Amino acid sequence: MPAESIAAERAAHGAPTSRRDLLGESTRLLVRAARPDKHHFWWAVLWLVAAAALEALGPLIGKFLIDHYLLPRHAAVAQIGALLAGALVAGMLSSWLRYLQLLRLAGLAMRSVQRVREEVYAHVLRLPMAFFDRAITGQLVSRVTNDTEAVKTLYVQVLFVMLDSVIVLVGAAIAMLWLDWRLMLAVLVLLPAVVVIVAVYQRLSAPAVTRTRELRSELNAQMAESIAGMPVLQAANATDRFRGRFAGLNESHYASRQVELRANAWLLRPMLDLLNVVLLAAVIGMFGLRIQGGALGTIEVGVLYAFVSYIARVVEPLTQITMQFSQLQQAMVGAARVHTLLKEAETPEAPPQAEVREGGIRIEQLTFAYQPGRPVLHDVDLTIAPGSFWGIVGHTGSGKSTLLSLLLRFYPAPAGSIRIDGAPLDQIGEDHLRDRVGLVPQEPFLLAATARENITMGRPISEAQVEAAARAAQAHDFILGLERGYDTPLGEGGARLSVGQKQLIAIARALAGDPRILFLDEATANIDSETEQVVQRALASLRGKVTIVAIAHRLSTVREADTIVVLNHGRVAELGTHDALMQVGGGIYRRLYELQQLEDQDEPDGAGSESA
Repeated sequence: MPAESIAAERAAHGAPTSRRDLLGESTRLLVRAARPDKHHFWWAVLWLVAAAALEALGPLIGKFLIDHYLLPRHAAVAQIGALLAGALVAGMLSSWLRYLQLLRLAGLAMRSVQRVREEVYAHVLRLPMAFFDRAITGQLVSRVTNDTEAVKTLYVQVLFVMLDSVIVLVGAAIAMLWLDWRLMLAVLVLLPAVVVIVAVYQRLSAPAVTRTRELRSELNAQMAESIAGMPVLQAANATDRFRGRFAGLNESHYASRQVELRANAWLLRPMLDLLNVVLLAAVIGMFGLRIQGGALGTIEVGVLYAFVSYIARVVEPLTQITMQFSQLQQAMVGAARVHTLLKEAETPEAPPQAEVREGGIRIEQLTFAYQPGRPVLHDVDLTIAPGSFWGIVGHTGSGKSTLLSLLLRFYPAPAGSIRIDGAPLDQIGEDHLRDRVGLVPQEPFLLAATARENITMGRPISEAQVEAAARAAQAHDFILGLERGYDTPLGEGGARLSVGQKQLIAIARALAGDPRILFLDEATANIDSETEQVVQRALASLRGKVTIVAIAHRLSTVREADTIVVLNHGRVAELGTHDALMQVGGGIYRRLYELQQLEDQDEPDGAGSESA
């Protein structure tokens, strides 16, 4: 993947770039995830300290046994048995405490992942539509699934392994200090070497780990994109090109992983094993020199045994700490990406000061721009009476979809420019607005579920309401014709239905909530003429009951509308009924209608106008 693509993705999502930023973002996520279960955390730490203390007793017991019983050949069976039993009990207690600690930790990690994943998913659902204009689906899925696992990694494989290692290291240092402070200094003098190794490792591996994580997200994104567009890829004979593109991305991911693995291979286990050998040789050498100088007696040979044991307890924690830096880098990147996503501003919650009662809409001097200085809509003024049927038409890029998005509050309109039943749109509560306003999109979205579930969408809607909505949408008859009626699974994306049937299901879904306003976003653009007539009958049955605003590409859909608005370059160019607009010589609507009539005549018999 090109470096500029990664940079663009990170800039688009505000991803942290420096190590300090990564640490800060991941720490905040860690604290947020664990806060409800912080008592589990402190219990785990307490048991960890107790287990480390018990483990530190083993070499001390061994030292006492050697110096006081084995070397003097003092065969006190009872005392030796008591010491061995004490060592055994300490080991068993230490193992039991570690078991308890692991259970607490694993539970904490799993609950944290569950909590973060639910929070991220809920947050994504509340993000404004402007966010999804720049978001990539595969990357979002990767953040919700893969990156949230970083929380568990931070707890289980990083935080507690490193905390455990530090506690064991401190315990061993205290025991060595009590035994012989000079030998203890000889052991600890090598700690700076470990710090240097860790610093060099971080410097070499951190960029590779960050890039690897981003490339993995890009792989997921391309895979999701390719699967979603498979018919187009195969029809356009683009499969080889996309395969090559994926192979190039995968090769970059492989190269990045190789950099990370080479850093691991050189600087982690091999270097620390070498330090272990050097440390052991240094301690034995110093001990031997001191014996030759007469500084030690045979009674203190047990000290050597204890130090050899503690060296393993010192080097292994250091090894574990350094070995975790690879996981730490990946976990920090993943956790920081999740935290960055959670910082995305959600759709502002409108205070529930007003309600949609009748469905009247007033648009006053509406001017809107996605980018400053480049308005898409200019001074739009419309008054839509409750229960009326309005059509909005115009050339591509005239502002139809933008106007609909503003009416649906997908984007914030200028304050006071849109009112529903006299109340500013931004004063209507979010839940109430979505309950009272229905939408039928151009591309119907269907769940891989039954017809009933696709109509209810999880809302507490009765069987009678479902059937009434299906009848009003002219979908009841074909649903009953399915093998299990309303309980028939429709397949992924409604694969078992035609495009027209999917659209009728979408209309039934919009009507099931008993809306006062119904918006149709080019709902007939992709259906045949026969199905369009069915949709027109459904709209006719709703006239006077629901305010209907239909964005239409096919003008036959809005021919019977009470008022048709013609937009041109973001301005209201024409306004009136079909008959009135057809009387305007050289008018935009008349030219569009006549052009579509010619196109319909040129199509084969039975074919619907798919575009105009």
